[in-house]
Amino acid sequence: MKQFIHKSMAIFMAAVVLMTTMSFTIDMHYCGDSLVDFSFVQKVNTCGMEKTQSTTSCENPTLSEKTCCTDKQIVKEGKDDLKVSFDQLTLEQQVFVASFTYSYLSIFEGTESENVPFFDYPPPFVKRDVQVLHQTFLI
Repeated sequence: MKQFIHKSMAIFMAAVVLMTTMSFTIDMHYCGDSLVDFSFVQKVNTCGMEKTQSTTSCENPTLSEKTCCTDKQIVKEGKDDLKVSFDQLTLEQQVFVASFTYSYLSIFEGTESENVPFFDYPPPFVKRDVQVLHQTFLI
């Protein structure tokens, strides 16, 4: 169970790093107020109504009717600077990191002596277990 939790957390953290560093674009095409098409990887398909028709009258040849279609694009930029440099830290932060690392690593120092003080003295031989014989137990 513990291995499963560790593996699932590792996969979750890798997915979080991947999603925060990845950039993507969403293209959307609206016809009026309704969404016609959206796409993550390519240009959107249009409804064909976005082409403006040229006016054939002589009244206002430069003005044409405005189209009801709009294209929207949402861009999500990924982060490129994930690693913080040690040079960007202040002096107090550098001292804290160095002292915390030193004190954390000193917790795991092993003992130098390997002698067992009671190695030459074997335990006494018990003929009968007196506590079980008399049914007296300390609670």
